[in-house]
Amino acid sequence: MNQLASRKKLLIAESELNRAQMVQELQTMADKVHSLASQARTVSSIASAAVSLVAGLASFRRKKEPAPVVEKSSWLQTVLKGARLAISLWQAFRPQGCEQKEK
Repeated sequence: MNQLASRKKLLIAESELNRAQMVQELQTMADKVHSLASQARTVSSIASAAVSLVAGLASFRRKKEPAPVVEKSSWLQTVLKGARLAISLWQAFRPQGCEQKEK
């Protein structure tokens, strides 16, 4: 029993050492993740500034082209399109009783 008790104490001590080592490794890993995240934020900020700079320079270099002229449709064409739409909607949603009265 004495040998079992000493074995148990050794296992407990080994377990405590393993826990302490694991905590230390997790802390090291967390520090590295924070460092990596900080570097990523720095790179992101630099990239964002570079993109803004390039976009600004590109807008200055672009030649101003006149906007394409879009022909306005006449009011008569607009009225005809509206009438066609109204007729198609009426045919789609008219009451079913209207069809039987017409026949």
